[in-house]
Amino acid sequence: MALHKGSCHCGKVAFEVETGLDQVIECNCSHCSRKGYLLTFVPRGALNVVRGEESLSTYTFNTHTIEHRFCATCGCAPFGEGTKPTGEATAAINARCLEDVDLSQLKTITVDGRNF
Repeated sequence: MALHKGSCHCGKVAFEVETGLDQVIECNCSHCSRKGYLLTFVPRGALNVVRGEESLSTYTFNTHTIEHRFCATCGCAPFGEGTKPTGEATAAINARCLEDVDLSQLKTITVDGRNF
């Protein structure tokens, strides 16, 4: 596990997340594919919004169980929040918003969210 820093494009929203980041999920659902997300999932407690909570807006769709968070200024979507079927609070971190991460070095797992 390592502490990674991330932000939205304009910098109004900044966060830290503790994760092993050994792999990311690339989902082909209508939302993830349009946004180009590369996601890693962590317990919600591993995510700390350092700056800009008030700058975040929320988008939900379909079952409305995942809160897709994005910066109201630049539109960048650094993470989402939800609950696992077990009831555990979780966060989906967009690895593309993390600083100093070489995405080409991460193992990518493809998920068929379109037909899920």
